[in-house]
Amino acid sequence: MSYLAANLRFLRKQKNITQNDLADQLDVQRTMISAYEDGRSEPKLVTLQKLAEILEVGVEELLDHDIENQGRKALQKRGINILTIAADENDKENITMVGQKASAGYLNGYADPEYMESLPQFHLPNLSRQSTYRAFELAGDSMLPLIPGTIVIGAYVDQLKDIKSGRTYVLVTQTEGVVYKRVFNYLADNGKLYLASDNEHYKPYEVKGDDVLEIWEAKAFISTDFPNPGDKKKALSLDDLGEMLRDIQSDLRKIKG
Repeated sequence: MSYLAANLRFLRKQKNITQNDLADQLDVQRTMISAYEDGRSEPKLVTLQKLAEILEVGVEELLDHDIENQGRKALQKRGINILTIAADENDKENITMVGQKASAGYLNGYADPEYMESLPQFHLPNLSRQSTYRAFELAGDSMLPLIPGTIVIGAYVDQLKDIKSGRTYVLVTQTEGVVYKRVFNYLADNGKLYLASDNEHYKPYEVKGDDVLEIWEAKAFISTDFPNPGDKKKALSLDDLGEMLRDIQSDLRKIKG
């Protein structure tokens, strides 16, 4: 069953786009948009792809997913992920360490028990036993004041909808690999996450929710770099965070406009 007609009508109204506006963007008559929404006609492939771009949705989701009744596909509960958990002789969970050199292989081996068992493991006190943790070594300076080589400890997050805007996460993605960023959750609006660096020299970018393989919320970090009182590097302030969020919202409005 195709959900094209219902999805087109629902998403168009959700974005406050009139049939005339959409017809102008597609360079077709308004009556053609009406025909699409009534199920009396279906767009050609090129038009369908442009529709998906305007409505910020994948072609497959536009055709095959009941968006109005089930919500955006990126927010649907994902299948149960089987995590390979490292444990010591007392059956207490250890933390698996993914170093810089191992991060490329992790993208292919994160679900492979044999690969995961080959990675270093360690234990840290004072972490809640209610979560599963993984450690990732940072590369690059996009998240200053955390420098390259800093180890970020992340707690596993099962569902995309549980990502809280403004917090930092390690994301394992199909398109960007393993990244540590400050994340803004716009899945309900357009099925995407916006990833921002704390270092202002790096521009924010977006990833599709469907591209995310694993989510780890940052809970602690280990660093051998001791801050110098005269060091000008500073963490992102609440004012900086608010300005970043406003910029992202402004970009979204421009896209929708």
